[in-house]
Amino acid sequence: MAEDVITAQVTVYSTSWCAFCHTEMEWLNKLGIPFVAKDIEADKAAYEELMARIGGSFQGVPVTAIGDETILGFDRPKIQAALDANNIKPNEKN
Repeated sequence: MAEDVITAQVTVYSTSWCAFCHTEMEWLNKLGIPFVAKDIEADKAAYEELMARIGGSFQGVPVTAIGDETILGFDRPKIQAALDANNIKPNEKN
């Protein structure tokens, strides 16, 4: 049986006006962690995707999806632990 390789992706669900969202994305950029930013106000599909992920129980942004884990708020220790658990490393483009 071939080994399944799953590449965990980091997605940050945010809004344009959310200071914590922007701070988190700056932090991920500084770490060199690749991520996809989805503005839930500008992109209805992103909003629906987020609602499905959190079971419709919206409590605010940012919401960060890393692999199967969903992290509410800019919680650096939880985000770092999820990055480590999913073996997500910084891009090494220098």
